[in-house]
Parts: sequence; C-alpha cells; structure tokens
Amino acid sequence: MSHHGVGHSAPSGARGTARSATTARQPNDGGTSRRYRRSLAFLAAGALAVPLLAGCGSDDEGSKPLAGQDIVPAARDAVAEGGTLKMAVDAVPETLNTFQADADAGTTRVAQAVLPSMFTIDATGKPVRNPDYLESAKVIETEPRQVVLYKLNQQAVWSDGREIGAADFAAQWRALSGKDSAYWTARNAGYDRIAQIERGANDLEVRVTFDRPYADWRSLFSPLYPKDVMGTPDTFNDGARRKLTVTAGPFRVDKVDTAKKDVILTRNPRWWGRPAKLDEIDLHAVDRAKRASALAAGTVDVADIDAAEADRITIAGREKGTGLPLQGAGKTSAKKLRSWALTLGMDEEKLPKGPKKLRRSIAKWLEQQHELRDFAVRKSLEPAYTQLALNGSEGPLADERVRRAVARALDRQALAKLVLTPLGLPAVPVGSHVALSGQAAYTDGSGAIGGLDTHEAQALLADAGWVAGGPIRDPGKAAGAEDEKKGDKEKDDSEQGDESDGGHDGQYIVGEDDKGTDDKGTADKGTDDRDTRDHQKDHAHGAPGAYAPKGTAAPGGAGAPAGPLAKDGKALSLRFVLPSGPGSETLQSVADQISKMLEKVGIATEIQKVSDDSYFKDHIAAGQYDLALYSWPSSAFPATDARPIYAKPVVAADGSLNVEQNYTRVGTDQVDQLFDQALGTLDEDEADGLLRKADSRIWASAGSLPLYQRPQLVGARKDLVNVGAFGFQTPVYQDMGFLKKGAKVSPSPSKG
Repeated sequence: MSHHGVGHSAPSGARGTARSATTARQPNDGGTSRRYRRSLAFLAAGALAVPLLAGCGSDDEGSKPLAGQDIVPAARDAVAEGGTLKMAVDAVPETLNTFQADADAGTTRVAQAVLPSMFTIDATGKPVRNPDYLESAKVIETEPRQVVLYKLNQQAVWSDGREIGAADFAAQWRALSGKDSAYWTARNAGYDRIAQIERGANDLEVRVTFDRPYADWRSLFSPLYPKDVMGTPDTFNDGARRKLTVTAGPFRVDKVDTAKKDVILTRNPRWWGRPAKLDEIDLHAVDRAKRASALAAGTVDVADIDAAEADRITIAGREKGTGLPLQGAGKTSAKKLRSWALTLGMDEEKLPKGPKKLRRSIAKWLEQQHELRDFAVRKSLEPAYTQLALNGSEGPLADERVRRAVARALDRQALAKLVLTPLGLPAVPVGSHVALSGQAAYTDGSGAIGGLDTHEAQALLADAGWVAGGPIRDPGKAAGAEDEKKGDKEKDDSEQGDESDGGHDGQYIVGEDDKGTDDKGTADKGTDDRDTRDHQKDHAHGAPGAYAPKGTAAPGGAGAPAGPLAKDGKALSLRFVLPSGPGSETLQSVADQISKMLEKVGIATEIQKVSDDSYFKDHIAAGQYDLALYSWPSSAFPATDARPIYAKPVVAADGSLNVEQNYTRVGTDQVDQLFDQALGTLDEDEADGLLRKADSRIWASAGSLPLYQRPQLVGARKDLVNVGAFGFQTPVYQDMGFLKKGAKVSPSPSKG
C-alpha cells in the first residue's frame, strides 16, 4: 500500500508534498522522479521512528524487520477466481510515467501491476530477481568496464505480442540518460553511467555496459517501459500520461476516468505468468479524511488509514449493541446525545449542535460502524522513517553546537513510544539515515551524536554563547533616549535585516565545518593524511562544530536554565513549522513533546501551523523553517537514493543554491565522497561499510534526527487475502483476491 500512515510524509512530514514516499526519495524527493515522488509523499505524511541508542549497534541489528507483513497470506488455491478489488488512492495520477516529476504513489501502483520490473523488493528490503521477466542478471565483466548481462524470460512479451528485448532497454536508457533535454525526466540516476546497450548472443540477452562502476545497477529498468513510450521525446512527455496502450504485466490499463476518479486495471490476456485471480482492480481516489466512510459505503475494499480510523474499525468489530436512545426525538437532550457521541469516538469539532441534526449524525455513524464490522485493520511498519529536520542554513541552527544540543535534548525512545505503542507496534527509534532494521546496511549510528543528556545539551549551548538571564533586546524600541538617532538607526538596520533574510528566504549559508569522525573516533583524513574537513571562512554564526567536552556542566547548575537563553540581545527561539490538515494530529503531538524536551534545556519553540498545500513547497523546500517533521522512504538502493538527501548544497552558476533534496541545508564533502565511493564499488560488504560511515557523519552534523519508523495501517475487507500492510515488499498483484467460501487462513503476524 502507499506510504501514508500516521503522521505525514513527503519526505513524510510535509503532508501534501510527500505522497509518494514508497517508490523513491521524493520531494518531493527533488532529484529523480523516484526521489521526487518519495519526498512528497513523506513530507505530507509524517513523523518517523529512530533508535535511541548511545552507541553504534552491532551488525545483527539489521537482521530482520522490526515488524512483519500483515497481508493475510493465502495459497492461490484458496483464492476465489474473479471479482473486482476497489483500492483507495489519494488521487487519479496526473501521469502514468513514473519517471516524470508529477508521478505519485498511484502512478507507482499502476506500474507495479502492468509493467515489467527486472527486480522487486522482498520482505527484508532487498532487491530480488523477478523470474517473470528475468532468467538471470549478473555482472559478467568489471575490467575495463562493468558489463551486466540480462537473460530474459523467453515468454516475456508486450501486450501487442512483441518480445521484450534490447530495443526497449536502449530506448529507456536514451530517454533517461540526461543527454537529451527534450525528455522531461525527473531522474537519471544510474542511467547516466551507461555507455552502451546492445543485443547479446540472442534476442533474449541484453548487454549493458557502464562507463563508470555502478553498485546499484539492480535499480535500473524497474519499471521498464516499451520503446513505444521511451522512443521519442513526444511519446515520453505526453504519450503515457493518461494511457498506456502497450504493457506487460498481469494487468493492463483499461481506462483512466478522471470524472469518476478511477483507474481501471483488467487482466492482461497475454500474461504468461501465474494468472491474476482478480478480474479487475479499481484504483479509486478517496480523500484521506473520508476513508472509513468509503470503506463502510463499499466504495473501496482496502485503504491506507490513520490511527483514528483504525480505532473505528477495531471498535466496530467489538460492538454488540449501542444502547443509544435514538427513539423519541423530544426525550433526549442535545447534551446527552453529544456526551454519548463523544463516548463513541466521534469528532467533537464535527458534531452539529441541534438534537435533530445530532441524532441524524449519530445514526449515520452507527450505520457506518455496523458496516465496518466486515473490515479489519492490518498493520506493520512502513519502509519509511520520520525525522526532525533542523534547518542549518541560517539562524541559531547554523551553529552545529546548537543542532547538537537539540539532539542531546531529545528522548527519541519516548517519541517512538508516543506514536507506536498505542498501535501495538515495536517502539524502537530508528538509528540510521540510510537503512532500516532488516536491511543489510542498517546499523545504529546514533552514537556519533549521543543519546539524551540535558547536561551536555546545556553545555553545548553555553559554549555557543547562549546563556541564561542575558539581556534581550526589543528590536522595536530605540537603543536609548540619550542617542535617539543611533537607536533609530539600529532599529532600521534590524528591520532591514529581517526583510533581507525573510526569516528563512533561501539565502543559505553554504558549507558547514565537518567535525565528524570515523568509526574509531579519528578525524577525517585524506589520502595524504591531511585533515580534509571543509572550512568556511565567512560563517555568519560562529564556528560550527565546536563541541563542549563531555561532562561539562551547564551554567547555572543541572536544572533547566534560570531564564530564557539569549545571545547578542536575542532570545533563543526556534520556529517549528507543522502541517495543519487532516491526519496531522500525530505530528502535532510529537512536536508538542519535542517542544517540552527543548524547553528543559532553555530552547524556546514557536509552533507555526500551515496548510498542507503550503507545508512542503513554501516552507520545507524553500527553507522557511527552523524545525520540521517529515518522513523519507527507505530505499533498497541507498547509495543512489539517499545521496541527494544529504548532499552538500552547492552554488549554481546563476548564484542560486542547489540543495537537491537536502532540505536541512547541512552537508559535508566527506559525506558526499563516502556516498560516491559506495556507489562505485561492486563489493556489497564494502559498500555497506561506506554507507555506515556516511551515516555516522550525518548523525554528527545533526541536520536531521531520525525518530521512528512510520506505522502502516490498512483497513481491509476481512475476506481479502494477500493484501494489506506489505512493509518492505513489492505487492504481488496477481495473487490478490477474495478468500473462497469455506477456505481457512491464519492472519499473518504483525510483528516479525
């Protein structure tokens, strides 16, 4: 299912923006199409979980996912033949081309069901060969250049009868290589490293030669579009936006009906693999705030839902009777009806005032509850995590010591429990920026920043010049009566400064001193043993990276500061931007707890709630925030997909700052180099080690603090099988269906 769960995601905290998180790192993810969709989905949706460990964990931490799938698995002989599965999506996709910038989670679902993917993702987040299309795929040469040989399934054909072959691979490479600007592509990662594609020994073989080593070669050609789509800029840009006439999956696109908000997929008569059990899949657009109502009305059979809707379904399954005095309109007061409605769990803000309207509203609610007894909640953890983002481009957080202080003030374990424990999911903080538990590259690297320590947080703030009880200048008043002109000038200068930087207007300070250390605690060294830390001479906010010695007592004793912290006449206050739309309650609760934690060390926060539509575009991407919550999807290819999220911002030729997907604006040359090295090695163990080192440095710079893995909650009809909370795994659409009458299955466990 999509990566929207409790909270927001786009990168996932930016609710409106992060709709696609599952397929790519989107702003959404802003670089590749996959990345773009990824960040959007997550921004919009939420907060994530992070491991709260003080030291680096052992390699076996990533041995299995924290939570297993919950899809009610059933053997194919227990699945009924035929039927239509109505699946909720956020919107009818604007395009069916996943490589375009406005592709979303709906685009991805269509592609998964109707197009070839050379590799899919398994339950542990690892890429695996897809036997429906590939007999084998492996690196057959490394010198002088890397060559991958694909041997295709001899039965694999497009829906027009043509064999899938080298011509399709070559067309996709040319479209996505980045060499022809006429193609409106949102990503070219990996394709830009290909030197040539040619037919192998026969029509079933495809030789792909790279001009630079590419560790994540398995990420390519998934999905694979026919040359009919990729062959020319016109067909790429416009030919696959609202229709896909040539496909090669268990389903095909029958029609896209924007008026009815449907994308109809039907069985592909030319499919050679295990035949689809369903006749039809209807992807129906339903607003997230109306999912429970849509399930009750039968508009959809399965939908991603939030915690409140999950509670409704759970309660409906337990209800035997209501005891509501609906008879006798004049005998029950509005006060009693309202009180009773609240005990049902109805939204107080949406309750009408008059007794008649209240009674009708309650009756409708109860009718829906009756229908919801046919549904169950399937839950797992999304392959995505929620983070606290710290904007390091300007203001107090441009100083690494202040960012570190924020990190040391957070009880990430408590935040994970706040979100996940009520849902019965493992409340383990996420310890890595590049992988999640269950994936090979996962190791808890949070020891590079350290765990909860308010003493250390206060010492860091003091070292950065933020002291308790200092004078706070009111910028709206003159400096003194004896020098009115001087005061007016200071006031004017202050106002001019506010106007020039607009709070956070994107005029970022580029570069941060990297005080990160390697796994042994040594400073970064180049090949000539020189310190390669990136020094910035004109840093406007002091010397980032200066670090108070461990155990240094904070001024004023062990308790919270005696008064507000101040520096140069300004109080230490951070603007905490949050989305305000439906489903944002979890993020707001997390933000409230974070604010209380920061208050204990003298950091004030000002929570600013903005519309979902504005959250990512106008605040996160534009750098108009100090603190924010959003989520990033995890990737099976972190060297490719995580790099633009943590890449050091660079100044473009026109003077603008290119942040790629690094919306915290915190990055270092060393992190970039480690990602590049991981991307260029074909030794998987070596690549994982390099990624862990990169993660340690990302932790040390404290630009983003993972909090927890996002919950994945799915409301599904009880007789649906092989559908639900998939976790890491790519859904298998041909196995989805309705349980045969009399067949029995055991619900899949929600914990791994």
